[in-house]
Amino acid sequence: MRANSSPFSSLPRQRVNKGFTLIEVLVAFIILTVGLLGTVALQTNAKQASYDANQRSAALALANDIVERIRANDTANIIANYSKTFSYQDTPIAKNCLNTRCTSDNMAEYDLYQWQKALRVADNTGSLANGTVCITPTADDNGVSLRVVVAWQGRQKLSETTNKDIQCGDVANRRTVVLDSYVFMRAA
Repeated sequence: MRANSSPFSSLPRQRVNKGFTLIEVLVAFIILTVGLLGTVALQTNAKQASYDANQRSAALALANDIVERIRANDTANIIANYSKTFSYQDTPIAKNCLNTRCTSDNMAEYDLYQWQKALRVADNTGSLANGTVCITPTADDNGVSLRVVVAWQGRQKLSETTNKDIQCGDVANRRTVVLDSYVFMRAA
């Protein structure tokens, strides 16, 4: 009979290994905890980036909307009618051009009224907090260069390194979307 086959021959070895499994479990638990914390941090950053992307999309959609409205009302009074700066706090002046005949000036007032309502809705839904809009048309020989700046307050702190020459909005953590376009004027 072999000496190793005795039930008592493994007792000293068990005493030496006692508690080793508990240390393995603790190390595995620490590694799992660090991995889960990393996953939570990644999810938090992804959610913040998604929110910022939603804000930027809303601002770009609003800027495109007013540019298309200006293109549709391309008369000689574009600069006088659309050169505006306003914020979500400004109360839009009600104007209706749906069932009545409107001049280009009235149509510009109606466009700005509709657009200010859209800006207020975007602010109330949280997609553009504290929104400010600056519309700057500049005339030349063939048409109008148009700059639309939509500024809003972002949630996280961000140091702005570019576009410091854009003076639209003064909220903390300011974000901006700048849309430059050109409108050719119709012959009168």
